[in-house]
Amino acid sequence: MTLISAAAQIAAIERAGQCHTTVIGPTRIVWRIWGAGPPIVLVHGDAGSWTHWVRNVLALAQRFRVIVPDLPGYGESDALPGPITPERLARALADGLGALPGAQHTYRLAGFSFGGIVAGHLAANEGACVERLVLLGAGGLGLPRPPDPKVQRLRLDMEPAEVLAVHRHNLAILMFGDSGRVDDLAVHVQRENVRCARVRAGGFPASASLREALPRIGARLSGIWGERDAFAAPYLPERVALLHRVQPGSDVRIIPGAGHWTPYETADEVNTMLVEMLGDAPSSG
Repeated sequence: MTLISAAAQIAAIERAGQCHTTVIGPTRIVWRIWGAGPPIVLVHGDAGSWTHWVRNVLALAQRFRVIVPDLPGYGESDALPGPITPERLARALADGLGALPGAQHTYRLAGFSFGGIVAGHLAANEGACVERLVLLGAGGLGLPRPPDPKVQRLRLDMEPAEVLAVHRHNLAILMFGDSGRVDDLAVHVQRENVRCARVRAGGFPASASLREALPRIGARLSGIWGERDAFAAPYLPERVALLHRVQPGSDVRIIPGAGHWTPYETADEVNTMLVEMLGDAPSSG
């Protein structure tokens, strides 16, 4: 696959759904929706957009109405005025969900990485409106983290090929467990998302922001981490134990060999898990 065909693949997936825009106050949020059935909302991570879920939306749309926003300040959505916090992003999503065509009174929710922190606050604030919540590689749990990997930095004087090489390198050490799975589509997604992001998560992934919201969440709670998650391994047992303390019997799964971006690197496994965790059939975990 070339970067040109990667862009065409994303465009084809986008055309298979619908694009909606909500405007609450000064903030415009862009949403993409695929499929029909029970509504699920997918929240992307930092330096991301709806394309963090590019390998999931069509598969999940066979069972669900899949609703994916660009968070304010990312992708095509406007940034919020003032400081960016998970709580403010969650409130913006709640307002936008209520303004979407065919808005549902209840829905299921999944959040990846920083999006897991935002999704946790959304579930805590929305109460019974959120039936199920899946956290994928979520930070904000106030638990030990490994040292930050040494990433390469982009420079303004870089040639296009050098820019792509930096993104490929950084994906391999930050987002994937197996560097051989970093393909042109992943590089294209990363390049475009980084280019469009106007805000960053800052210190929230290393904070206890999500942990503080967890006791207020009434939804059925599940979690997914990659065994080689660069932001969590080797401290995965602590994350599993925390979710089990918050909600005994919660379904928490570790994907062998996977890195941080499990919805992409191990899309088939994650899609199956999300159907089980967000659907109506009993899960196998």
